[in-house]
Amino acid sequence: MKNTVHLLIFIVLINSWKSNAQKDKIHVKKVEKAVLYAGSLERIENFPSKNIQSRNVDVWLPDNYTPSKKYPVLYMHDGQNLFDATTTWNKQEWKVDDWVSKLIKKQKIKELIVVGVYSIPETRWQDLFPEKAMDYMLKTTRDSIYKQAEATNFNTNLTGDEYVKFLVKELKPFIDKNYATLSDQKNTFVAGSSMGGLMSMYAICEYPEVFYGAACISTHWPGGNPQKNNPIAKAIFDYLLGNIPDPRNHKFYFDYGTKTLDRFYLPYAEKVDAIFHNIGYRSSNYKNLKFKGADHSENSWNKRLNIPLQFLLHK
Repeated sequence: MKNTVHLLIFIVLINSWKSNAQKDKIHVKKVEKAVLYAGSLERIENFPSKNIQSRNVDVWLPDNYTPSKKYPVLYMHDGQNLFDATTTWNKQEWKVDDWVSKLIKKQKIKELIVVGVYSIPETRWQDLFPEKAMDYMLKTTRDSIYKQAEATNFNTNLTGDEYVKFLVKELKPFIDKNYATLSDQKNTFVAGSSMGGLMSMYAICEYPEVFYGAACISTHWPGGNPQKNNPIAKAIFDYLLGNIPDPRNHKFYFDYGTKTLDRFYLPYAEKVDAIFHNIGYRSSNYKNLKFKGADHSENSWNKRLNIPLQFLLHK
């Protein structure tokens, strides 16, 4: 009997140690010096992952956030560019806290939590590329693309599947456990720009039971360098054709500008529309908007962020 008691105490101590070790491993701290329009910012430094390289994750909470309520969650890529221009490389930001706070105050959208996943410059393309799209390409074409990439020492180790698995299997459970979230599919969204637009599309296609809506801003349909008869773009569209989720319980927002890198997206607009309309998406759950004069930058995206926010999260 005494040995049994000792064994039970030992097991409890081990479990307690494991729990504390995990808490120490994932430490959340308030970002006191963040320059915000409203709300508050918390940061998880080097969020550990078995799937991708660890990275910072920012969690923005609206004014008057309280654990007694439950909030929808918007997951966004390039988290370091979302809230505070004083800390970004180009001194630009998405102004997420500005728009969300203003729209909440005007009762245009639901109160929500925004989770910003940082990108790592050296692996951003590999993390955000829709990995399974390469399976929709002829092997000879794929091998040729990889060979050309390797000749320029470009890393062809795609990690898009691992990245989205990190979002769904590692980050989301942590957010749902530690914040007052509405964790169901109807209240879970994903958004990003450029390669982040591709990944937002990919995330909802890969995990339609997890994400209800995606905002894909200045979506980089070429997948790589823009070119005529682009085999990568074709593979992305072929993937999309085979994996679009049910229009009865999903929403997609796309847009594009007409200047700088965005000017290469115009030729794909009709193709995108045809794919979604043919499967049954209509204006209530699908948008693909053109913004004349808009370029490929945070300053352009922050001028129209209110549109996808209202489309996905309207009250």
